[in-house]
Amino acid sequence: MKKSVLPMPHSDSSNLTAADLLKGDLQLTSPPAIYFELKKTLEDPYKSIVDAGKIIEKDPALSIRLLKLVNSAFFGFPSRIVTISHAITLIGTQELQNLVLSTLIIDRFSMLPNGMLSMHDFWAMSLRSALTARELAAHWDTDENDEAIFICGLLHEIGKLVFYRRIPELAREVGLLVESTDADEIKTERNIIGFDHYETGAELARLWKLPEIISETIALHAHPDSTGRYQTAGAIVRSANRIAKMAFFDTETDLSEIGISDEQLSDIIDKVHDQFEEIFNIFYPHR
Repeated sequence: MKKSVLPMPHSDSSNLTAADLLKGDLQLTSPPAIYFELKKTLEDPYKSIVDAGKIIEKDPALSIRLLKLVNSAFFGFPSRIVTISHAITLIGTQELQNLVLSTLIIDRFSMLPNGMLSMHDFWAMSLRSALTARELAAHWDTDENDEAIFICGLLHEIGKLVFYRRIPELAREVGLLVESTDADEIKTERNIIGFDHYETGAELARLWKLPEIISETIALHAHPDSTGRYQTAGAIVRSANRIAKMAFFDTETDLSEIGISDEQLSDIIDKVHDQFEEIFNIFYPHR
């Protein structure tokens, strides 16, 4: 699929909006069809789990990866699962939808030209954040389920990929400035582009009509003091991202406000480390 880039000189970027980046690019404007077909089927009282399984089985590669995930340390089931229908009965319909959506979006955003951004590193960090958020949610007082928190963690940086796809020169300018001066990334994006990648990611999630918790946690990521229905989910994803970066880059950061003990934090980091490699190889087979 041909990539659509906005030929936008720096001086004109002040008139750009997040919505502008999502126009005229089929990859961005078209939501993942199988996910919505599956969602519609699962919400139909006259359809069964078998019908849902048939939708997934139309894509053999997707079916294989989902079965690998269900049989991985991500779930830790004691016996092997060999059919999609059986997998749905064990993990539930919401978890299935989240796994399908995660897999499809990673596939769609797996390639960027000219080495502008390492997709391997991007999705590795995103998956670490998602796994950490899933574990962290178990220690947090929240009504949100772990499955929803996982996909929020996985997709919270998706707007950055929109930047590199649609306005690569401006995105590269931001990246170089942050790297060379240690400037704040969000402030730098707003100064150069006019808005940040979290606003863009939230706009994409709304355009695709993804569950509200996804768009709202993305939008809240750069606004820790905001309140609202999803403030706790946003706080979990924000904290998970910091923990993942700390573990990945072996750096120190103040995590005292998270409200978990050092022992619990160490257990979370160890558990994510044990799960990560196997699960990443399934989610991101692009080597």
